[in-house]
Amino acid sequence: MPAIAGGLTPLHRWTLSASDSQFNALSGAIGGFTSGIVTCPLDVIKTKLQAQGGFTLVDKGRHVGHPKLYNGLVGTAKVILREEGIRGLYRGLGPIVLGYLPTWAVWFTVYNKSKMFLNQYYENPHLISFWSSIIAGASSTIATNPIWVIKTRLMSQSNPNTARGHHAFARPGNTPTARPVMHDWHYRSTIDAARKMYTSEGLSSFYSGLTPALLGLTHVAVQFPTYEFLKTTFTGQGMGEVQEGEKAHWAGILSASILSKILASSATYPHEVIRTRLQTQRRPVAGEAFVVEMTAPGTKPASGPKYKGVIMTCRTILHEEGWRAFYAGMGTNMMRAVPAATVTMLTYEYVMRELNKKKLQALEIKRALQEAS
Repeated sequence: MPAIAGGLTPLHRWTLSASDSQFNALSGAIGGFTSGIVTCPLDVIKTKLQAQGGFTLVDKGRHVGHPKLYNGLVGTAKVILREEGIRGLYRGLGPIVLGYLPTWAVWFTVYNKSKMFLNQYYENPHLISFWSSIIAGASSTIATNPIWVIKTRLMSQSNPNTARGHHAFARPGNTPTARPVMHDWHYRSTIDAARKMYTSEGLSSFYSGLTPALLGLTHVAVQFPTYEFLKTTFTGQGMGEVQEGEKAHWAGILSASILSKILASSATYPHEVIRTRLQTQRRPVAGEAFVVEMTAPGTKPASGPKYKGVIMTCRTILHEEGWRAFYAGMGTNMMRAVPAATVTMLTYEYVMRELNKKKLQALEIKRALQEAS
């Protein structure tokens, strides 16, 4: 046994004891993490474009944050760089790092577990992939929704010291009992955002937009069965599968990733806009009506949330901004989502392939050491 242990690296020993679920969890986490780092700036731009029509009206018919301040990929990037610097393009990176790791770890693990379970009852591979995607998507969405709400808020806010037209709340008076009221959209970090959301809005704020997020399961229900079908068609191998002795068909994996993501994004994009509006709307803070009256006399504070539920949000957006608003930022989303999906899947397939290779190597080393002893 000491000889065997000495001939195996820690990674080799881990692969021998690890299950397929652990392989999928690790590969998915690394894939999601990598794509999050690579595409964070595009995610920030997309979120700005999606959210800018939903800010509260203030005096003279203007909107907080100036709607149409952000126009297109290049225009939005210029505004962010001018007003917030390069750090503005990486706003929300913390939640991305914290979010993608568990999201894809849960998703790939549950997806493959669900496929194994459903294989016992159904023979149609497309039906199995469809329902496995739904189950995996629901599990990861519910588990990580609070992280994505924080990420969306951090990305959509403007720098209160530089953003034009920003309407900030002030401390109402100088008495010791006066309650300090935070700047609207002023979260300094992931922890700061979580603390402020919990203390001022309650636990429910972390599940803002959960309903449209669950409606977004239609996205994965389109993307991943399509990906698996295309990958099998192009390479003869299913998702995460590696045939012993065969080389990886990276061109087929790349093509399957791009085509499946474009199809899914085009078909299901409006739900992302609805989800972003629900997530970025801040719930009223106690005493806010008094502060608004003091800082902007004559301005009527909102009587409640502007967006209430999926149906009412659809009606409000359609009435105020027209049907085009449901596709705000779609071009940028494609430029972000397609590379993100491609990086995720290429990384996932690569890590799965390497882990399986290490496991085979470990078995060979172990066998050779046993024969030598």
